[in-house]
Amino acid sequence: MSTTPSTSEDTVPEPRGGEEAAPAAAAVPAVDPRLLVREQGFKGYVEEFKRKIRSGEIGSLPVVVGLIVIGVVFQALTGNFITSYNLDQITLYAVGPGIMAVGIVFVLLLGEIDLAVGSVAGLAGSVWGVLGTDMPDGLAILLGILSGTLIGAFHGIVFAKIGVPAFVVTLAGFLGWAGLQTWVMGDRSTISTPIGSFVNDLTKYYFSDVAAAYGLAVVVVAAFYLAQLRDSRRRKAAELPHRPQSEIILRTAVLAVLVLVAAYGFNQEQGLPLSLVIFLVILLVTDFVLRRTTYGRQVFAVGGGIEAARRAGINVSWIRISVFMVSGTLGAVGGLFLASATGGADRSLGGGNQLMMCIAAAVIGGTSLFGGRGKVWSALLGILVIQSIVQGLNQMNLSSNAIQYMITGAVLLIAVIIDSVSRRTQKTAGRA
Repeated sequence: MSTTPSTSEDTVPEPRGGEEAAPAAAAVPAVDPRLLVREQGFKGYVEEFKRKIRSGEIGSLPVVVGLIVIGVVFQALTGNFITSYNLDQITLYAVGPGIMAVGIVFVLLLGEIDLAVGSVAGLAGSVWGVLGTDMPDGLAILLGILSGTLIGAFHGIVFAKIGVPAFVVTLAGFLGWAGLQTWVMGDRSTISTPIGSFVNDLTKYYFSDVAAAYGLAVVVVAAFYLAQLRDSRRRKAAELPHRPQSEIILRTAVLAVLVLVAAYGFNQEQGLPLSLVIFLVILLVTDFVLRRTTYGRQVFAVGGGIEAARRAGINVSWIRISVFMVSGTLGAVGGLFLASATGGADRSLGGGNQLMMCIAAAVIGGTSLFGGRGKVWSALLGILVIQSIVQGLNQMNLSSNAIQYMITGAVLLIAVIIDSVSRRTQKTAGRA
């Protein structure tokens, strides 16, 4: 009988001379669990949705739900809220404040505030109105917009170079530029918008051909699909979480339904508004700048942490100055739209609740007051919420400023509470 001990199945043989021991088991590469979500079907999406809610990654969900609730409630109360006429009216009065809100988004991404944007809008409208009586309309428009850019640069320099808090700088601007607006107007109470001028056409011109609205809808849907597909392929190549083709098609189909219904609604009235086309172009350009350029990444970096951004070699002072220049420029552009919608420039242009509407639109749409998080599209969503509320109250003959202010204030407070809770949840989950 052999005296050699038998080896069990768990015994690992000794390596022969010169050989390295083979690993007991091959290393399993780590896989991001989010890459596996969509392989689990509907259950995977549900679990992913729950994970995002628990970690505070709610995105634009609250504002989208809010828009649906507003539409349902006012439709139930009035019986004719969801109509092509209301769509046209909401668009007419949303574009000016919406463009101004896009500029506010840039400032909020740094965790700062611009309280002067309403006064800048009024001053730019007054500059255009006064100069337009003695010079070509195009030059007057350019100088009006340039006035906003220069004011924004002034705010940014005082804030970034001298160290005066942005709140104080822009609050002083809110008062000072309103006074300058009155001085520019002189003894004129109102300067009417000339019929046929470009500023007049900003909110009065419509592409009456039905092909215009439907054509724009098709372009938007196609661009969205191609952008989503390109992003998914790039992320897949980098082995990052990405959307499969089926999800991209589903998202595109939902967007297609929305924009085609909107196009149908516009065609039931006067056609596609020029103001909406310009607003969408501004949104697309600014979104590209923030998400696809080095400058945009630097804005988010400064908003996420000034010291870390400075150590990474980012010119923090220039970023701070530039975002106020963007806010001033878009504030001036919004002022021209306000002048167009109201029929001309006057001493009260940009006053009243315009400032609060712009800030509220950006925050309600999902841009964080604490900096480092937000999208320019939040300006669109937020201003749609506010104007939908205003239009619904007007239909119910409750158009007093008191009621509108109270409801808008309540919605703004809810948005800030959601933002605060979301941010705290993300920190708890280790994602902020």
